[in-house]
Amino acid sequence: MVKILSDSTCDLSQELVERYGIEILPLHVLLGDEDHRDGVDITPAEIFAWSDEHKSTPKTAAPSLEDAVESIGKLLVDGNEVICFSISETMSSSFNIMRLAIEELEAKERAFVFNSANLSTGIGLLVVEAACMAKEGLCAEEILNKLEELRPRVRSSFVVDTLTYLHRGGRCSGVAALAGGMLKLHPKIVVVDGKMEVERKYRGNIAKVIKTYVQDMEEALRAARPARVFITHSVGDDEIVKGVRAYLENLSVFDEILETRAGGVISSHCGPGTLGVLFIA
Repeated sequence: MVKILSDSTCDLSQELVERYGIEILPLHVLLGDEDHRDGVDITPAEIFAWSDEHKSTPKTAAPSLEDAVESIGKLLVDGNEVICFSISETMSSSFNIMRLAIEELEAKERAFVFNSANLSTGIGLLVVEAACMAKEGLCAEEILNKLEELRPRVRSSFVVDTLTYLHRGGRCSGVAALAGGMLKLHPKIVVVDGKMEVERKYRGNIAKVIKTYVQDMEEALRAARPARVFITHSVGDDEIVKGVRAYLENLSVFDEILETRAGGVISSHCGPGTLGVLFIA
């Protein structure tokens, strides 16, 4: 049997984690000297409150090698194979920590790390696909081959309400220039080859911007893989999210429209008011 593990940046809801039997390995969110486990003992609301109070953004860190060994090791019982998913290798050392854990467990024949080259539910889309294939009885090699085909077809993008978090984090090319501008801009950030880039710039209030952002993707959404689409956000405005869901429902493309909240690590880098629509082409 193939077991599926992902680091916490996949931003899957607890309901989806339980539905598909996925093991989650938390990254760490550092609020000053305080170390918290993503999705375990820290929430995005607490992160934003700390950031407002301290006029700073949190730091994030990969899982410890010890935690990775423990999480992967317990899945290897009874002859299981394990596929581990990490956030893009260019964004974190999570991939390398998992690789080292597999070496320490002497399990390279049965455990494998898959570099998602993505973030948030861009990873989650691949994790769920892998879990579905595992339930169908495919072996790890078969699943990994199919994942290689799917990875370049994942479409991950989002718009942000504030540039502060991305600018301080320094992980998105082009944001520094935008942050120095006089006009309040809401960039559309896309993930390309494992890196974040600014694709488009919107102006106006965030509700209007998000509506336009989704409408601009209609052609791509109509041609998407129909199994599922994610709305992943740290918006906090239910009406905005309901509007996005209604728009996607009216397209009559997707079997499932899944809403998830951005986790602690993703929220630390993107800030409040962020929303993305993620799917597989």
